[in-house]
Amino acid sequence: MPVKRKGSPFWWASYTDANGKRVRSSLETTNHKEAVALEAKLKLEAYRVKQWQHQPTRVYDELMLSYLKATESKRSHRRDLDSARHLTQYFKGRDLAELKASDVRSYQDWRLSQTSFKGPVKPSTVNRETAVLSTAINYAKREWDWEIPNPVTGRKLSEPEGRDRHLSLSEVAALVTVAERRTPYLADFIELAIHTGCRKQELLGLEWDRVDLKRGLFYLEGVHTKSGKRRSIPINETARLRFISRIRFRARCCPDSPWVFCHKNGGRLKDLKKSFGTVCRLAGIKDFRIHDLRHTCASLAVQEGVPLTAIRDLLGHSSVTVTERYAHHAPEHVRDAVAALDRYRAQSGHTGVVPLRTNKAGGS
Repeated sequence: MPVKRKGSPFWWASYTDANGKRVRSSLETTNHKEAVALEAKLKLEAYRVKQWQHQPTRVYDELMLSYLKATESKRSHRRDLDSARHLTQYFKGRDLAELKASDVRSYQDWRLSQTSFKGPVKPSTVNRETAVLSTAINYAKREWDWEIPNPVTGRKLSEPEGRDRHLSLSEVAALVTVAERRTPYLADFIELAIHTGCRKQELLGLEWDRVDLKRGLFYLEGVHTKSGKRRSIPINETARLRFISRIRFRARCCPDSPWVFCHKNGGRLKDLKKSFGTVCRLAGIKDFRIHDLRHTCASLAVQEGVPLTAIRDLLGHSSVTVTERYAHHAPEHVRDAVAALDRYRAQSGHTGVVPLRTNKAGGS
């Protein structure tokens, strides 16, 4: 019978698996009747495998529900839930042992034929969804010893190059000028985003106790970053002046607020989308989103000759490969590279032009 363990709200099963090994595992339920039924199911499956080498049937529904429940603490859990909603429409009730590569391809075609409120569904969206299915299958194989194939492996759709919209220095100046006149806190946000490379929520969730103007740094812990890794962000002179602007606002309106970006009542600012869109329109800047401020930071840094590895560390990219998308903003560095080859040729002492080889008929 299922038992309760100290410190756990769930019922636990104890049974012998097909290999004769004693297994003790959480049934992930607080309902006793449900726990009894689940333990009986596990024992029956183990018996069938031992006696007849009969592998239990694993269906998509059981996989996805169990996986989502086991990974509730993931930072991407909400996005996984959204992906699972689309996957379930197609794979609900399917036997995982019978899934083939053709089923994954059919799902991809089905999704690409659909339209969301943002427009046609993109390959990147479909790849995120099938990645959740693949991760769930691998999780079940690794953690629960499920003997099921993974038909998603090697089935990633080709994606076009990512968005690379950024502002020129004159556009930055125009945007900040309009924001200063209309929404001063937005001007602070825009320049801090451009001069630190931080994401929107990294700035909007920033508290004063993580800002150290004396050392010229502010800190992002793992819970604040997309990658889950902490990083320190240096504060240049422009960013320092913007922090001082926020300090003055706080002293005037809400001295007890812990948030760098807050309302007059001290409550945290949660979004800037509407005001940002208005300021962009008034500044004559089209097709520009808040996240593109981060692209602007990287692009301007590359143009100033900052090494890609330094930009990677500033933006918190997991790999310099991600940062390389901005490399084309420094064509002069490539020009310097080929100029160096010219110098090498001159130093070698060979200055003549190699004639084109001709055929016997005199043609080239």
